[in-house]
Amino acid sequence: MQSTKLLAALAIASPLLAQLQSRPPVLQLSLKQAVEIALAPEGSTRVKLAEEALKQAQSQANESRAALLPDFESYVQYQNETNNLEAFGFRILNTPIAGFQIPSFVGPFGVFDMRASVNQSVFDFSAIRRYQASRVAIEAVKADNEGTRNQVTDQVARAYLAGLRAQASLDTAHANVDLSEALLRLAQSQKEAGAGTGIEITRAEVQLANDRQQLLVAENDLDRTRLQLLKVIGLKLDSPVELTDRLSYIPMDAVDEAKQLTTARENRAEWKAQSRREENARLNYSATKMERLPSVSAFANYGDLGSDVNNLLPTRSIGASVKIPLFDGGRRDARRAESASQYRSEKIRTEDLRDQIELDVRTSIDSLRSADAQVKTAQDGLRLAEKELAQAERRYKAGVTNSVEVTDAQTRLARARDNRVSALYNYNLARIDLGTATGTIQSMIQ
Repeated sequence: MQSTKLLAALAIASPLLAQLQSRPPVLQLSLKQAVEIALAPEGSTRVKLAEEALKQAQSQANESRAALLPDFESYVQYQNETNNLEAFGFRILNTPIAGFQIPSFVGPFGVFDMRASVNQSVFDFSAIRRYQASRVAIEAVKADNEGTRNQVTDQVARAYLAGLRAQASLDTAHANVDLSEALLRLAQSQKEAGAGTGIEITRAEVQLANDRQQLLVAENDLDRTRLQLLKVIGLKLDSPVELTDRLSYIPMDAVDEAKQLTTARENRAEWKAQSRREENARLNYSATKMERLPSVSAFANYGDLGSDVNNLLPTRSIGASVKIPLFDGGRRDARRAESASQYRSEKIRTEDLRDQIELDVRTSIDSLRSADAQVKTAQDGLRLAEKELAQAERRYKAGVTNSVEVTDAQTRLARARDNRVSALYNYNLARIDLGTATGTIQSMIQ
């Protein structure tokens, strides 16, 4: 009999065990790990696109460098042709020998040519400047790449922080439900002892229903923020994840605005990229102006030439050429005006970015100071709300007051808990904003 029961239990448990074994493990995810996943080659889409942009810039630089390097070519050619000598200026010539003359139409005859040639730019200031500009463009794209990584880090940190806020709100909702259940039991015990009324129980039940509804909202909000986090870091949306960090208050030292501004100008990837773009525009403008200068190139070729493979003779040519631009219908002037305008535009963007960086730093510092004060105020408010509720419970148990005072204190405690969660969220968000504004967001996450 016992063996039969054991076999039946195993039969029921086997599918459940198989289901548990096939279930993917829950990913324990810290903020640092989330950022590392997003910045990995298989992570964020923006990081992938930034890497491709860098490869394109490097290819364009190699293309510009090719104008300064030798150009080697070789070919093997055979052709069979006929020709009209009069087309080349040969006239029919009669010779003293009777009946002999040079024909105007010759052929068919064969020509076999096997040859190698080389061309080399010797002196071309415009090509040199364009190559220099392409190298600066690579540095600009590298800075843009670093800026993209900072932006992705900022995006992941914000998504993770939203998840922490949702988790803290869920914990608060659970605490509110537990408190409502305890106060409902208190109201029931007071009524059983003859010190309470039915309306007090109903009031406690209404509060419990409201808190349970808020619990459902908090659970849904946590699921939504986790999905958003998975999307940001590039993981599959069906991946189970658990955030290991918690919403906390880490006091910061006094912030020096002048020092933070200096740090931002030294570390902001956007500033570095814009400086390189301005330099690139300046070099391109210089290259366009230098198109008016003469350029010198050398060329040479060597090969075998004959009517067929059996009677080839070595032939060669070597020389140099000087190209002097004279007039091209105004195209060079138009390109120079265009590049000058692009250079001025980049200088305007540089000045605007300088002001924007200063604005970002100053506003983030003000937000951090305000958020720090909010956290301290919220912590004091939570402590006072807990004290008020404890006093109201003692008064209610002693029969000095009714449950309205307890309910009011409970409502204020729930508000104080929400205020503390919001204050902690705003404080940590302000820290992220300051790290992004100063270009130190990645080091701050580490």
